[in-house]
Amino acid sequence: MWIFLAFLAVPMIEIGLFIQVGGLVGLWPTLGIVVLTAVIGTSLVRSQGARALADLRNSMNEMRDPTAPLAHGAMIVFAGALLLTPGFFTDACGLALLIPQVRQAVMRYVAARVQVASFTAQSTRTDMPFSQDGRPTIIDGDFQEIDPENLPPRGPSGWTRH
Repeated sequence: MWIFLAFLAVPMIEIGLFIQVGGLVGLWPTLGIVVLTAVIGTSLVRSQGARALADLRNSMNEMRDPTAPLAHGAMIVFAGALLLTPGFFTDACGLALLIPQVRQAVMRYVAARVQVASFTAQSTRTDMPFSQDGRPTIIDGDFQEIDPENLPPRGPSGWTRH
């Protein structure tokens, strides 16, 4: 129901704002403002998106909870979509989402209504296997070097058709 109201209300608000602003400054300045906000918004989204991506990488590398950087990144992407949508209302909402304090407030609002069951993180290091108690597991083995030129000829692997 809320989505239907948003799809109904947002275009009506935009049309009303276009009429009001167009009546005040004229057609071409109105269109110029819409294009200018899209260009400025795109550059802001790019810079803040790069910062959010760096924060996400740092949290993953440090094995911290990535919820905040992911949420910031999602809101920045949504802000970019709003800024690229022609209109004054969507531009205002998109620019508001590019303000970190506004994103924090949105996160607090959403976090108060969402309950996370659990969060776990695992090490993905593949250079050293670990046992169940967290100590490194050492695998001892022997090897024998094979000269590639003296290998017997092989037929098809069975995965290809000839």
